[in-house]
Amino acid sequence: MARSNPFVYGEVVPKSAFVGRKSELERLVADLTDGQKVFLISPRRYGKSSLIRHAFAALGRDRIDTLEVTVSSFSSYVAFLEGYVRALAGLDARSDGRSWLRDLFTTFTPELRAESGSGALAVSFPAVRTPRDAARLGAEVFALPARIAARRGRRLVIALDEFQAVTGYDAGNVEQTLRAAVQLQRQVGYVFAGSEPSLMEQMVSSRRPFYKAGPIVRLGRIPPDVFARFIDDRFKRAGLTPEAGLGAAIVDVAGNLPYDVQRLAHETWDDVTVARLRAVGLDDVHRTLHRLLAEQEIFFESVWQRLTLAQRAVLRAVVLDHGHEILGADARTRYRLGGASSVQTSLLALQRLDLIAREDDGRYSVVDSLMREWVARKTY
Repeated sequence: MARSNPFVYGEVVPKSAFVGRKSELERLVADLTDGQKVFLISPRRYGKSSLIRHAFAALGRDRIDTLEVTVSSFSSYVAFLEGYVRALAGLDARSDGRSWLRDLFTTFTPELRAESGSGALAVSFPAVRTPRDAARLGAEVFALPARIAARRGRRLVIALDEFQAVTGYDAGNVEQTLRAAVQLQRQVGYVFAGSEPSLMEQMVSSRRPFYKAGPIVRLGRIPPDVFARFIDDRFKRAGLTPEAGLGAAIVDVAGNLPYDVQRLAHETWDDVTVARLRAVGLDDVHRTLHRLLAEQEIFFESVWQRLTLAQRAVLRAVVLDHGHEILGADARTRYRLGGASSVQTSLLALQRLDLIAREDDGRYSVVDSLMREWVARKTY
């Protein structure tokens, strides 16, 4: 029987490949079990979705209902509310046509129908036509979780992923409406999860509705020594002997970004297995890295071409100077970046494009380690 790859990326990481988040997982499960409203703030590729899914698995074992909705998936506020209602209705798929759902609304009656082919429930509110209508509907929808939890006689936990997207709905009034509803729901825990840390931090600041609404969990990098041991151990368990320092090298090359570390380890395992080798070394990692860079060449080139000259210069400086003191006079002179205000503008633009992120220590880093390597090797 062919051996399966022990490393996972691009999907929710299974328990066997889940590493370095024990304390965060325990805290999240405890808070949600207690009905807390938790803000989970994490850059992309740090394993936020996997953490939520493992927390939900633990909650399910305690007979707590769970539900996940990705806010950014919807094209409008009303579409989000309809999708939210559809997901909530899915918690209680009794064979009564879900007529109970209609009884929970007083302002607008939902139109319910089975989608052709899948049979899944479709929910719409055709009578909602104005922003004022949507605001009234939002207040009712956000009150539903508590009513459904009471109907089912079970506690409920809801994850609203990419939560920062609500700021684009209803002229920014959603936060106040949602906060007013959830603060009354003791039987419902929430995870407000976001992968744009700067926006999420603003949402929990003192002038916003969710200020002190609940605990804040900020995901950082996994300790590199823990990650390195995990990589070495997974190679050994898969029947390959790792060269000394292999795990540490993979973590370093991948920038200690959980997604990128798993990706480089996964692809290296594939290449070594195809070559029918019994050991894996640093040369194998570098060969895999070169292959991945070649495969991404066209994509990275297109991203680079869309940047302004100022943004390219700042991105190169972040790569070559490891993101330290980019606004300082020395870095600006060394990389010919221009004035501090111009550099700041480029940094903000690169953050909005999800190309760089600001670390807790104030330095900037490239979000994708492959992009970082490409910029270092292919641009001037």
